[in-house]
Amino acid sequence: MNPLKLAPVQMELFWEQPERNLDHAEALLLAHPGADVYVLPEMFSTGFSMNPEQFAARMDGQEVQRMKEWAARLDAAVAGSLMMQHEDGYVNRFLFVLPDGTVHYYDKKHLFSLGSEHRHYRPGDRQCTVEWRGWRIALYVCYDLRFPVWCRNTGDVHLTLFTANWPDTRIAHWDILLPARAVENQCYVLGVNRVGADGNGIAHSGHTALYDFAGKTLLRAPDGEEAVMMTELDPDALKLYRRQLPFLKDRDGFEFIPKQNEI
Repeated sequence: MNPLKLAPVQMELFWEQPERNLDHAEALLLAHPGADVYVLPEMFSTGFSMNPEQFAARMDGQEVQRMKEWAARLDAAVAGSLMMQHEDGYVNRFLFVLPDGTVHYYDKKHLFSLGSEHRHYRPGDRQCTVEWRGWRIALYVCYDLRFPVWCRNTGDVHLTLFTANWPDTRIAHWDILLPARAVENQCYVLGVNRVGADGNGIAHSGHTALYDFAGKTLLRAPDGEEAVMMTELDPDALKLYRRQLPFLKDRDGFEFIPKQNEI
């Protein structure tokens, strides 16, 4: 493993305007070359919309094609979620696109019922870990952050990515849960959130942040502002920490449901 250059993209999203968001994302990305992985917010082409019938992307559509073009031009992986057509409806799909055009993806498991996401999208049923430049990278979307069993590091993951539209009203939870996932899984954790108000008037202040395996803050975007930041992840520090504190060897496998004691 070599050091990994990571570039989270905290950006404003224009409500249900795919072309405008794609152009905006492209300008931000191409102005900051040199990273190995770029990470965009959840549903970065539309905002967190419940109108997939009108705005859902296709795997052979312009949104994915633009991500392939960005990855090729930057010689980097480009990641972010899109509302996506599915054979049985629609999904909230986190794509991880490589420079050669390969597309890995994860469909959001935990749909945000408080916002009726479960009424418009189908939940995913499998996790996704990508191997890229020697790193094992796990993909999750927004509300998944609240469910530590689903996010458990059972596959020697080095870096976990959360892409989100996390509202300002509950941003304190985001600030707590991201480092918690880093500590319990002994891996780097990056959460990328949007800024600005969405079409429902819900405000987002960002708080995009990167934490190391001990929960230390390595990077934090300015509140409420667009920002593309770059940092380098140290694989040797991660390996040393795991050797010194080998907690993962004692983790539960979650292959069974434990019996409950009777009262």
